[in-house]
Amino acid sequence: MPKPNPRHPKFPVPGGPELRAKGWRQEALLRLLENVLSVGEDPDNLIVYAALGKAARSWAAHRGIVKALIEMDEDQTLLIQSGKPIGLVKTHAKAPLVIMANCNIVGQWAKAEVFYELQRKGLICWGGLTAGAWQYIGSQGVIQGTYEIFMRIAERRFGGDLYGRFVLTAGLGGMGGAQPLAGRMAGAAILCVDVDPERAKKRQEIGYLQEIAPDLDTALAMIDAAVKEKRALSVGLVGNAAEVYPEIARRGIVPDIVTDQTSAHDLVYGYVPKGMSLAQVREMRDDGQGQLMAASRASIVQHVTAMLDFQKNGSEVFDNGNLIRTQAREGGVANAFDIPIFTEAYLRPLFARAIGPFRWMALSGEESDIARIDDLLLEMFPENKIITNWIRLAREHVPFEGLPARIAWLGHGERTMLARRVNQLVASGELKGPVAFSRDHLDAGAMAHPNIMTERMKDGSDAIADWPLIDAMMLCSSMADLVVVHSGGGGYAGYMTSCGVTIVADGTDAADERLDHALTNDTALGVMRYADAGYDEALDEVAKKDVAYIRLG
Repeated sequence: MPKPNPRHPKFPVPGGPELRAKGWRQEALLRLLENVLSVGEDPDNLIVYAALGKAARSWAAHRGIVKALIEMDEDQTLLIQSGKPIGLVKTHAKAPLVIMANCNIVGQWAKAEVFYELQRKGLICWGGLTAGAWQYIGSQGVIQGTYEIFMRIAERRFGGDLYGRFVLTAGLGGMGGAQPLAGRMAGAAILCVDVDPERAKKRQEIGYLQEIAPDLDTALAMIDAAVKEKRALSVGLVGNAAEVYPEIARRGIVPDIVTDQTSAHDLVYGYVPKGMSLAQVREMRDDGQGQLMAASRASIVQHVTAMLDFQKNGSEVFDNGNLIRTQAREGGVANAFDIPIFTEAYLRPLFARAIGPFRWMALSGEESDIARIDDLLLEMFPENKIITNWIRLAREHVPFEGLPARIAWLGHGERTMLARRVNQLVASGELKGPVAFSRDHLDAGAMAHPNIMTERMKDGSDAIADWPLIDAMMLCSSMADLVVVHSGGGGYAGYMTSCGVTIVADGTDAADERLDHALTNDTALGVMRYADAGYDEALDEVAKKDVAYIRLG
């Protein structure tokens, strides 16, 4: 039975043993669609996160998707174009159940203004990364990645942890909301600024944010006390980062780490310019887009200028993947890219080995299923310090949102081993229901984004989008249950292409085959992508794990 959802009562959390569809594969994808709305930022408007990332194009489209998933046979495939169901085609039982392409605009037309016009006409929607692919699991979906970034900085600069260190950041939405908990888990005193009081309140209610300060002076005093006591603390502050960051810099305060995860990628529906209220911005989104874009970019110029000042004074400053440097450079900040991107700065050695954010969701709705898989991880990978440390921390600190789920950074071979063992647990009845496996689109072979994932690649292949397209076609050939190709919408238009995948462990031999082929091939391609770019870590992985990479010359 579905479980009540106090925050969004109209969107209960799915679960239970009863099927509405003709099989668990179809039921699983239906529950994942329901789940992203149950944990979404604005489910009444189908928005899951990032200002515009939608689960479906319209409510009519949503109803069509639900009807198709319930009625379709296992030898059919549902085709979805930018959040709208197009039709069912006869395939076979080993083919994907859902193939979707979201927001892919021809290159010369892939601009924010074109996207907004197509969206206004009801012809397109942006699926974000995991929103439109029904893979989002709440803020937990990015929390380990954020934590790992903080820990790489801690190892590099601060002796291994962040106790007694001040982290300044902004953005408490669906993605940025992971930051206060990740910072606290790393030992930091972290100050998180957001212009929307409701977002701050939500993160506090779900346990990601400890305190909300009434003003900047109080917030800084709370942070200062925690730093002196070497006490982990997360503090929220309702305010505009374009005003707060420069004011902190003006006072001569130098945080140890500075970043930002506001919706700077979207100058109309995401970022809020300084001096404007949320209500004013909402009124301008239809008829004042040009004015709003100019005002947002002007605020971002001040926002990033303050970040550069912090960097000059010794802070560790990085871009968290929201295009804020790009917007600032277009606004006239010539040296905005002096700020490094997090992927290249901290995580690329992991991605080169195809180690990235893997995730699984208990379709039963039972937390005990995730607890058992946690135990399994510790049994299977006792020497993997990233995994053992994370599971311990996640169990202690990370609350579930929606369907119980977990994320962990596993690499080539490890994902397949775990998923097949889980499939055995489903088959034996040790778990109370099937489990869906997925990953972030920000994965080794799955994303081309020259200002985030593939910035400054060793061989200069930053803008080549062949890899996620190959990934999608390969995953269809590898019997995955859902395969998607996304490109950017809003401010991300023209900047990215990514591939997503979901495979359901329903305890059958057929599921075992799908998990084996899809997960193994997906990470193998990730290793090949970095080996092809000349990364030593990837070439080492090729040799150690017998990846069939074809090396020329």
